[in-house]
Amino acid sequence: MTIRAIIVDDEKLAIQGLQLRLQAFDDVEIIDTCVNGREAIRKIKTQKPDVVFLDIQMPGFDGFSVVKGVMGVQPPLIVFVTAYQEHAVRAFEANAVNYLMKPVDEDQLADTIERVRVRLAEKKSSEDAEKLLNVLAEVAPDAAEEFTENDGESAERFEKLINVKDRGQIFRVEVETIEHIEAAGDYMCIYTGDNSLILRETMKDLERRLDPRKFQRVHRSTIVNLDQVRQVKPHTNGECFLVLDSGAEVKVSRSYRDVVARFVH
Repeated sequence: MTIRAIIVDDEKLAIQGLQLRLQAFDDVEIIDTCVNGREAIRKIKTQKPDVVFLDIQMPGFDGFSVVKGVMGVQPPLIVFVTAYQEHAVRAFEANAVNYLMKPVDEDQLADTIERVRVRLAEKKSSEDAEKLLNVLAEVAPDAAEEFTENDGESAERFEKLINVKDRGQIFRVEVETIEHIEAAGDYMCIYTGDNSLILRETMKDLERRLDPRKFQRVHRSTIVNLDQVRQVKPHTNGECFLVLDSGAEVKVSRSYRDVVARFVH
């Protein structure tokens, strides 16, 4: 799948620099560039890119104004590119895929492109499922109903209880009581509201056992139960903290900021 991109920046050198870096990604096609917000809104509406790399600090219509200006159509994914980190909180509010600081770091850009790929794949999967349901509803309504019911039943394959052998004892932990999980090598520290247990298992294996609609990675070594999140506290450099029911605070790294977007409106 080709990712169709537009770059928006009032500095032509910044556009050229990002174009050069994006050449490293064979699936990214830069279909246009813009040097101001009004031009960006017009081209986004007419060309319908998959993603827009959008400068925030521009004369006249800034980056956030551009986002508002394209809300009337199906908006593209947004990646903010700026020299000013104080805009990070508003970037969260705009549900941006990522927030890149100038000069753009190649590793951060690679991470961003991967996140764009995932978001676009999820969007296509959702659209395909919706089209299938619409067709089924017309030609085989009973099958469509069964399809919808099975979607709900898919959660049954995830664990409801986890057995944890810790300090010579076996504890049966209800998954819904887990607040967050932290990795320590091949061990997982499982935290509930009033207890902590050690499980010998890798993060990858444990993730497969948990419902991703409830449990999300917010750091390379941390999983959080989204039902336990009560507050989001923005921090520096595009990071933030999630405040959980117990009062514990869990750091969210820049690489997992899209998880936070669902809490910030």
